[in-house]
Order: sequence, then C-alpha cells, then structure tokens
Amino acid sequence: MLIFERTPAGRNALFWVLQVGGWTAYWLVQFFSAVFWGKPAGSYQVIAVLVASGFLITTPFRLVYRRLWGRSLWVMILGSLATVFIAAMLWHAIIDWAFLEVMGRAMHADQSVIGFMLTSANTSFELLSWTGLYFGYKYYDSLRLERELTLRAEALAQEAQVKMLRYQLNPHVLFNTLNAISTLILANENRKANQAVMRMSEFLRYSLDQDPMKMVTLRQEIAALNLYLSTERLRFGERLAVEFAVEEEALEGRLPSLLLQPLIENAVKYAIAPSEEGGRIRVEGRVRAGVLEIAVEDEGPGLDGLAALSSGRGVGLRNARERLAALYGAQHRFAALDAQPGLRIEIGIPLQTEAMP
Repeated sequence: MLIFERTPAGRNALFWVLQVGGWTAYWLVQFFSAVFWGKPAGSYQVIAVLVASGFLITTPFRLVYRRLWGRSLWVMILGSLATVFIAAMLWHAIIDWAFLEVMGRAMHADQSVIGFMLTSANTSFELLSWTGLYFGYKYYDSLRLERELTLRAEALAQEAQVKMLRYQLNPHVLFNTLNAISTLILANENRKANQAVMRMSEFLRYSLDQDPMKMVTLRQEIAALNLYLSTERLRFGERLAVEFAVEEEALEGRLPSLLLQPLIENAVKYAIAPSEEGGRIRVEGRVRAGVLEIAVEDEGPGLDGLAALSSGRGVGLRNARERLAALYGAQHRFAALDAQPGLRIEIGIPLQTEAMP
C-alpha cells in the first residue's frame, strides 16, 4: 500500500482501489450466499442494485469525513452517525424500489414511517463498517506519519549532535598544530615548519570534506591517521613510533570517519611530548563475534578510566565516546584502561562492511 501513499494522487488511487475492491468482495459474498441458499433468480439483480447503490452512496462519505477529521471526538461521532443514518435511509429506499421492480413485492411488510426508519437502521451495519474502516485507517495513517516525523526529527538531532562533536575537534587540532609549528619556527626549523603547514592543510582539507555521519573502512581511517601523523613526525622525528596491528578482516570494517584521530592526538600530547625518549603508540584492530574491536594504547603515565574522561586529557576521549553513543546507543563499548604503563582505549562497535546491506 505504501506505493500509493507517497503523493496526493497516490492516496486518491489507494482510496479507489480499496473502494472498488471492498464492494467487489461484498458483492461476491452476497452472490454466493444467494446461490447457497437457493434464492430466486431475481435476487441476483437486487444484489447488483444493492452493491452498485452502496458503492455510489459511500463514495461521497470520503468528502464528508475529511471535513469531520480533526474535529472534536463528539463532533466526529455524531457527524458520522448522522451521515450513516441518512445514507442508510436512502440506501434502504433504493433496495425497496429494487424489490418492488424485480421481485414484485416490498422487502418488508411494515411500510410505515417508523418501520421504514427502523429497517433503515438495520441496513446501516455495512455503512458503519465502512465508516469504521475509513477512520481506522486515517488514525493509523496519522500515527504512522507522526512516527515518521518523530524519527526524522530524532535523526536530524542525532546528525546535528555528531557534526557538532566532529567540528569541535577541528579547532582543537588546529590550535595544537599551530603551537607545534610555532615551536619549530622559534627553533629556526623553517623547512620543517613549512612542511608541517602543508601537511596539516591536507589533513584539515580531508577532515572538512568528510561528512561526520559518513562511515569509512578502518583502512581509510588509518590512511587519514597517517596524514595527521606525518605532521607530528616532523615535530618529534624518531621519538614518535606508531605501530599498527590490524587484522585483514578488520581493515574492511566500517566506523565513523576520524573517530581515532583525537585518541592518537591525546597519546601524542600526553605520552610522547613530555618524554625525552618519546614512546610508542599501538593501534590494534580485530573482529570477534560480529564486533569490530579497536584499541589505541600508549606508554604514557596512564590514568584511571573514569579519571581520563573527567580530566583535561579527556576532551578527545569524551568526544569519541559521545559520538559513539549518538551513533550506536547501547550497541557499543568504550573503555579507558590503565595499560601499566600507559593508557589503553578500547572500542567495540557492530561489524559493518561495504558488502553488508
């Protein structure tokens, strides 16, 4: 039915399909009932008149009920009952006429005004059923539309939240990098400073071009990390060692773009920069039981998981955690653990690949 509901013309087509289909089914029930009970041949003509007139009488109901829809409950109920009762009397009169013309007798012996109104009430069941189905579908349709609007609003709010979290990182990265470039300039390492500016511009262009809602493979995420690390390597040289231990299957797993960059940046700032010897950052990736597991570990001073999220070091960590919560809800894991020495960040998200729908 959804193919009929996308446009006003589609809704109109749906009405006619249901109207014709419903009355055709009603005619079949009446026809086979007459056959089963062995009613006289004239009954089939009366049934044809019954169905045709019912079809014509209920068609304008749609216009009346459109005006009633959205009014107070009592107005809808009383308006519908009045419409059904008037239509039932008209329908009953047509059926009586058909009986007289075809069968040569009245449908009911009591032809008084009171009797006519009472028998009209008896024939209103089909019209009340039509009315109930119409308003039932309208109510269902309004609930479905309201749910779609709610889901769309939630999706837009989620997208706005994720974009805010992602774009919050760009000034943070730029600020830290400019400080690093300033240090290179003060040390008269102008060539390195120029290379740092060029490589950082490439990374920022990449980050701005990427939609925060876009999913990338871990292979693409590592390539983006190397853009960022190329700038940091100019600054730290051999003091910065990065090791990737990623299984082949995990490389095709999909994750939010630039999710790992703030984790690497934190490791550089708090584990590499303060140490004269530098240190090592290890990025792990594997797939276990339908979950893409990623870990970033450094050799810095280390922090309690909760302390990491509440301290100054936790800006990038909170950002990554909140992005994951916005995108995956309860279907993710994020943990900050002491690695003895160092800090280990573990992430678990449902495995998705490009081959998956």
